[in-house]
Amino acid sequence: MLSLRPTPGNPVPPGARLVPVETEDGVPLRVATWQPTTRGVKGTVCLLQGRAEFIEKYFETIADLRARGFCVVAFDWRGQGDSGRQVRDAHKGHVRHFDDYRLDLKAITETVLVPMMPEPYFGLAHSMGGAVALTGSAEGWLPFQRLVTVAPMLSIRMVRWPAAVSLLARGLHRLGLGRCYVPSGSKVSIATKPFPGNRLSTDPVRYARNAAAAREVGAGAVGDPTIAWLASAFRMMRRLQDPAMIRRIRTPCLIIGAGADPVCGTPTIERFVARLKNGHLIVLPGARHEILSECDAIRTDFWAAFDAFIPGHVSRSVARDTAFPFPVAG
Repeated sequence: MLSLRPTPGNPVPPGARLVPVETEDGVPLRVATWQPTTRGVKGTVCLLQGRAEFIEKYFETIADLRARGFCVVAFDWRGQGDSGRQVRDAHKGHVRHFDDYRLDLKAITETVLVPMMPEPYFGLAHSMGGAVALTGSAEGWLPFQRLVTVAPMLSIRMVRWPAAVSLLARGLHRLGLGRCYVPSGSKVSIATKPFPGNRLSTDPVRYARNAAAAREVGAGAVGDPTIAWLASAFRMMRRLQDPAMIRRIRTPCLIIGAGADPVCGTPTIERFVARLKNGHLIVLPGARHEILSECDAIRTDFWAAFDAFIPGHVSRSVARDTAFPFPVAG
């Protein structure tokens, strides 16, 4: 039975509606929706999680969006949270191929967004979710009229020799080891590791809140990724470096980089946005990877940028929609 798990300091936003969704290849997804807490409705924001995340981690963000007049759709990607698995060990962060995430978003769009939620539709994506969304825009299947992506996964800084690791991952995958953890990987969730030296947030209170939520969801927080996940991640990141693919991204995008991100490379993000026809970049100094779980000052800057960009002037011809009154870099 679907449920949402509150913890002290992280209550479930009132009015949640849980919706069971199944993808066309038979993977069950956990989905939750909320109505705004304002009288007016500005549209719907769909949250696209990063790797190893889950709905409970976004309760504060959901409350912030509802207070701004948005309906919210939150879901767990396949292979994490309370959505279905394609491996026996539920702690493994596994996907056979990143193209499978397209099936997840397709199911959300057809089962929840279009029949149940008010237009216009906007995306708020983090890390891996940002890479998936940008790929979807380039390929023409992203259902959003505007996209905000936070610290998108365009490169991985935690990998010292990315070219060699990518080659190794491809080789191990071809040998049939795709369902195995990456070398030295384990079931321990990154969200439950000690605060000192962590890569995710400078805010000890929010970090502890997320760690408690991760412990509550158990295997839903997942541990390290599998070789198949890593090989496919490198494949997607390589594709997103192709200037021809970048030129095909027509969705108006606000990309927010973390100035002190030890997970995804902010310089790579800056070079990427410089090639975007309809993209805007803001880098928040001092922020680590999880900007939405950062300290109040950083989150205030994030929401100022978000409010200036979303909902914006929404039209059917989104490629012509470039108005953005907030100061930007890049």
